[in-house]
Amino acid sequence: MENLFAVVICGVALALVFDFINGFHDSANSIATVVSTRVLSPRAAVLLAAVCNLGAAFTETHVAATIGHDIVFPEFLSPFTIIFALLGAIIWNIITWYYGLPSSSSHALIGGLVGASVVKAGWVALKPEGLLIKVIPFIIVAPIVGVILGRLMMMLVSYLFRNSSPRKVDHIFRRGQIVSSAIFSFSHGMNDAQKTMGVILALIISAGYFQPTSHYDMPYWVKISCPVAIAMGTYFGGWKIVKTLGLRLTKLQPVGGFCAETGGGVTIVFLSLLGIPLSTTHTITGAIVGVGSIQRTSAVRWGIARNIVWAWVLTIPCSAFISGLLEFIYRSFFK
Repeated sequence: MENLFAVVICGVALALVFDFINGFHDSANSIATVVSTRVLSPRAAVLLAAVCNLGAAFTETHVAATIGHDIVFPEFLSPFTIIFALLGAIIWNIITWYYGLPSSSSHALIGGLVGASVVKAGWVALKPEGLLIKVIPFIIVAPIVGVILGRLMMMLVSYLFRNSSPRKVDHIFRRGQIVSSAIFSFSHGMNDAQKTMGVILALIISAGYFQPTSHYDMPYWVKISCPVAIAMGTYFGGWKIVKTLGLRLTKLQPVGGFCAETGGGVTIVFLSLLGIPLSTTHTITGAIVGVGSIQRTSAVRWGIARNIVWAWVLTIPCSAFISGLLEFIYRSFFK
């Protein structure tokens, strides 16, 4: 029993490390546009993002329930399996962070759960309805919705301010982008912090330390600790990815940053309320591309966009491979 308790403590600590890295890795999603348009300094931008991420502690827990209950059958999970899932996601996040690629921490976590669980118990461990309804379709849907909303927002704003001077438009949206950045940062915490809540929930249930009374029941300390960890990670930031999203993918003005952040934030909030663990990275990247394409298609650096898409495609299988390999080594040599 003491050994199990120690494993669970290690698992919770590792989950919070993942959440910290998630915030560190995905801080670019929240601040790339507001930094690249020079509306806020990098330090002010990450502080705003961290505070808004922390505010997500007081929202609903539908996404956490999806991760904790709807990806893998609970009876096939063990504390070690969840630890290997977290390690697979962390390792893949570090690799993509090193190369400055805005891959999805969310999908890395899902891939880690899938890989470790399949090696442990086979394909029967997976819940097809959760993966086929709430995860896989939104790998495609989230960036497409981001492109559409970003483009529509930009078209609407261009029409409404068609008779205004560029100086006036810039003045208005430099202030507006602070609000839109806060909205997107809140939506990021609302979706991403909950994924780690779901993992910790699965961990303590698998160890027998918590029995939920409903699908959305969760200890209060889990609800608080995960947003705190992701907020701390966001504050320390990931500047390589900021450069890729905010400076290299397309050139944005404050009005474009406002449209991208608002379109992306609205998408994430709406889908989070449906319990969809989508990729905030995919969504904001799509919104940036949508805004940039209004100018002309050549305004988007499609070579960089292609590299980003490859990182998306590879995230789930690569994190699944890493976590599955760890589970295989454990079962082969230590059990």
